[in-house]
Amino acid sequence: MIKLLDKLIIKDFLKTYFFVVLMLILIVLVLDFTEKNDDFIRNNVPTPEILKYMFNYGLYLNNLLTPITVFISVIFITSRMAGRTEIVAILSSGVSFVRMLRPFLIGASMIAIASFLLNGWVLPGATAGVYNFKMEYLEDDAQYNYQNLHVKVAPDVYAYISKYYTGPKTGYTFTLEHIEDGKLISKLSADRIVWDTAANAWEVRNYKIRTLEDMEEAYEVGEEMDTVLSITPADFDLPPNHHETLNLPELSRQIKVLEDRGADNVNFYKIERYVRFMSPFAAIILTFIGVIVASKKTRGGSGFKIALGFLLAFVYIILFLLSRTFAEAGTPYPILAVWSPNIIFAITGLVMYKTIPR
Repeated sequence: MIKLLDKLIIKDFLKTYFFVVLMLILIVLVLDFTEKNDDFIRNNVPTPEILKYMFNYGLYLNNLLTPITVFISVIFITSRMAGRTEIVAILSSGVSFVRMLRPFLIGASMIAIASFLLNGWVLPGATAGVYNFKMEYLEDDAQYNYQNLHVKVAPDVYAYISKYYTGPKTGYTFTLEHIEDGKLISKLSADRIVWDTAANAWEVRNYKIRTLEDMEEAYEVGEEMDTVLSITPADFDLPPNHHETLNLPELSRQIKVLEDRGADNVNFYKIERYVRFMSPFAAIILTFIGVIVASKKTRGGSGFKIALGFLLAFVYIILFLLSRTFAEAGTPYPILAVWSPNIIFAITGLVMYKTIPR
């Protein structure tokens, strides 16, 4: 009997979850299409490209709305069971509350595994598709500028660019330092560094080179000089959300490359990897809380519980966004900051389990 009940609960849970996901995604897609329709017409965007964009954006929304959809689905199913006194009957038959939780947690685990696979391998491609579509059809020649770039271009060789503009592929206030055992061996300074497309090399302009040999210093000054660096404009000409467009293996490789170069933005890629492993657990934690919140029969019915579910899910999303912002701002323990929403809600769920009558 229990195993049959487990199958019914899991089936009902997943069916409700997919229905809620589909409805919310369709609503957002309709609103997004309505907002951008004039741009589609003005830019003569082909219909297949629009459909592809909507599909990719739908995948992105699925990941973003997972905390809400899971919570709403759990509360809807549980409150309906409570309203029919099914939960009272289950507990009265000698089944423990923990045992009753099992089918819900199994369903949540299935959603978590699917979410992990989507986050790790499918969603990055969809995110890249959304970004490329906006760049090609909706934004007017967007160019990204960078400031204070520090890059390790070779063992013991470090480059610095004060400002870099991706359009003209030009950097300003450029320095190249060769440091061994904490001692400066040579330093090249230039007003500008420009990428020569024909020669596939960097050209420094208005430069001076300072070389330290034993107790003497040598200086060289010039107007133009070609230089060979292990970086190219492609290393700079990356969208702000580049870390979101890489699947897990690509993300790990990019982190290794950036660490070897001593790049400043490696933290964004590390935090993205933390998020990929953290976010699937939200489905399990929110399911646990949702069952506890909705398992008691109330006079108000399921309406209040669903509203409460929306509120708690939005609180979780806000906490997640804040924690990610703090992590990217440079906290000492970014992995702890990223995981803090799950930790807070897990502790909250355990407190509710211990204190709320079941």
